[in-house]
Amino acid sequence: MKNIILIFVLGIIVSLCAFTPLEKRPQYKLRLVVIDAGHGGKDPGTHGKYVQEKEIALKVALEVGKTIKKNFPDVKVLYTRMTDKFVDLQERAAIANRNHADLFISIHCNSNNSKAIAGTETYTMGLHTSEGNLEVAKRENSAILLEDNHEKKYGGYDPDSPMGHILFANYQSAYMENSLRFASHVESQFEKRANRHSRGVRQAGFIVLWKTAMPSALIEIGFLSNLTEEKYLRTEEGRSNIANAIYRGFKAYKEDMETTD
Repeated sequence: MKNIILIFVLGIIVSLCAFTPLEKRPQYKLRLVVIDAGHGGKDPGTHGKYVQEKEIALKVALEVGKTIKKNFPDVKVLYTRMTDKFVDLQERAAIANRNHADLFISIHCNSNNSKAIAGTETYTMGLHTSEGNLEVAKRENSAILLEDNHEKKYGGYDPDSPMGHILFANYQSAYMENSLRFASHVESQFEKRANRHSRGVRQAGFIVLWKTAMPSALIEIGFLSNLTEEKYLRTEEGRSNIANAIYRGFKAYKEDMETTD
C-alpha cells in the first residue's frame, strides 16, 4: 500500500513538473560591433582614376558606425581606424577579439582588369571557388607585405600562393552560419535599397577575417576600376546609400539573432 501511495505521489510531482515552465535562457543581445576601414596610411589599397580605396573605405566605415550609434544607442561601435593610418591585418582582428565583439565588418573597394565589371560583393571566410575570388583575396592580403616581420607573424604565409588561401579557409567554421547570414542581409540591402548590382555572397581566404573569434564579413562596396562606379562612390550621396544599406543589413541581422530561440 505504501508503495502504491509513493508511486501516486511521484506521478503527481512528475506531472506538475511537466507543466512548470522552465527558466528562460537569457536573451541574446548584439552589444558590440567592430567596423574596419580597409587599408590606410602607407597602404592605399586599390585606386580609381581619382580616388584611393583607403579614402572611400574610411568615409563609408565612419558613416556606418554613426548610423548604428544613432539608431541603436545601446550598441557599442569600435573602429580599427578613424584616421588615415596603417593598421596591421592581425591587429584589426585583435581589436575585435580583445573587446569581445559580436560582429566584425571590414569595408573595402574592389578592382578588376576589366573596367566593365561593377557591383558589390560580400565575403566570408572560406574556400575560394573561383579564380576571381582568389584574386580578390590575394590583393587584400598583400597588405601584409607592408608590415614589419610579416614572415614571422604569419608563419611564412605568401599572399601570392593559392595554397596559403586554401589553408586559411579551414578557419572561422564555428561562425560560418552567422557570417553568411549577415553577408546575405547586406547584399540583399545593396540590391533592394541602394539599387546596386549585387554580385552576391562569396567565400575566400582573407587574413583580416582569419583570426576573428566572432561572425565576420568583408564587404567590397564597388569597383574603383569602373569609372561609373568610382564616380558614384566619390559622391556623398553614393557613399551614404552604401553606408545605409550596410546599416540595414546590420539591423536585419541583429533582429534575426535577437529573435532566434
